[in-house]
Amino acid sequence: AQQPGTPLSDQEYRQFFKFLRITLQASTACHLRELYGCQNSLVQTLDKYENHGVIPQGPVCSEMPRNPFFPNFCTFSFYRCIKKKYFLKV
Repeated sequence: AQQPGTPLSDQEYRQFFKFLRITLQASTACHLRELYGCQNSLVQTLDKYENHGVIPQGPVCSEMPRNPFFPNFCTFSFYRCIKKKYFLKV
């Protein structure tokens, strides 16, 4: 069992983003985030699911060499949507 607040494993990410693999579906999920922000209950549900039930608080580090630091998980998730790097992990 994973610790609450930790990122999903590679296998869990594949399952989590399974429905997002089709471009239209991924774009719809990202559009929800853009329109309603991270306070939207559906967006929060997805964020919690992605992080084993807890949305990480505080700064987030990423695997991106040019953008290794984000002020919070919301900003990190929004960046992934813009760049279409859905499997980018923390």
